[in-house]
Amino acid sequence: MGTITRNFANNLTTSGLLKPTAFNNDSFDNVTAVPSGSVETGDMQFISSATASSSASIEFTSGIDSTYKEYVFYFVNIHSSSENSFGVNFRDGGSLFDAVKTSSGHRAYHFENDTGSGLGYEGFLDSAQSTALQQIGQPQSSADADSSGCGFLHLFNPSSTTFVKHYISHYSHHYTNAAPGVIDNYMAGYCNTTAAIDGVQFKFDSGNIDTGQILLFGIN
Repeated sequence: MGTITRNFANNLTTSGLLKPTAFNNDSFDNVTAVPSGSVETGDMQFISSATASSSASIEFTSGIDSTYKEYVFYFVNIHSSSENSFGVNFRDGGSLFDAVKTSSGHRAYHFENDTGSGLGYEGFLDSAQSTALQQIGQPQSSADADSSGCGFLHLFNPSSTTFVKHYISHYSHHYTNAAPGVIDNYMAGYCNTTAAIDGVQFKFDSGNIDTGQILLFGIN
């Protein structure tokens, strides 16, 4: 008993708390459940994901409600079936993804062969009271099997019936129109409606999403 007591005491701080070294993979055995409310799970909560397979679009029509004040969509290796631009649209209570949007943005780019680079405002990211697909990127490479786009889009307080619904995105993708390189796109705007946004659609302005995954998280 004396040895057990000494070993236990050696794992205590001077304040009587267990040291981090007191825990290892064998400290908790056969745990099958965690008491509700007793463990902090963090501010970001996974809601759902969708994987493309020659898909015309990826749509999230559930899980976007008043539970969270902010939602984040992560784009993972989005590959186009043809050289087209990735974009987003929003649903404001009807059956169509046609919420009115106003937005603006800028981009940076750099070619692999170092023949071109730049940073500046880009009109292709603009929308002015538009119901059309909102671009979040430029035409991206489809000919190269390893080409893809990655990034995220934040949607703020979509269930508000008082304010417009702001969104921001950052989307980086492989580009081949002039020479292989990277295009880094930044876009922000708002759905100009006080109706709740209850659905989000992602697609290319033409062609399919060949492969890729989009994950949805809620932020507390």
